[in-house]
Amino acid sequence: MTNPHKGRRGLDRILKATGYSAAGLRSAYGQEAAFRQEVWLALLLVPLAFWLGRDAVEIALLIGSVLLLLIVELLNSAVEATVDRISFELHDLAKRAKDYGSAAVALALMLCATVWLAVLWNRLQGL
Repeated sequence: MTNPHKGRRGLDRILKATGYSAAGLRSAYGQEAAFRQEVWLALLLVPLAFWLGRDAVEIALLIGSVLLLLIVELLNSAVEATVDRISFELHDLAKRAKDYGSAAVALALMLCATVWLAVLWNRLQGL
């Protein structure tokens, strides 16, 4: 397989990479129900972060926790797709890889919820 970036430099390389990233986001949105749900959650939470956060640090933490969740979900989907591409046979290592990815998503969800609850708690204490 040839490298699609070979010989590309500067703006051309950036534009091609951006296109591949956009294709990945479209594919994940179309193929992965969990990613779709998290995107809709992000569309609700990101604007809310500007109202809930009292300063730039809180806003960044709120938005960053949501973006981290999306990133981890994409990586989990990549692991699952790779494992499925290799084989659909049940194998302990394949199960482990998928379970690790699922655990990473669960931890990202817990982090996101913790950040949002802590900022909300802080906001309610100040009323």
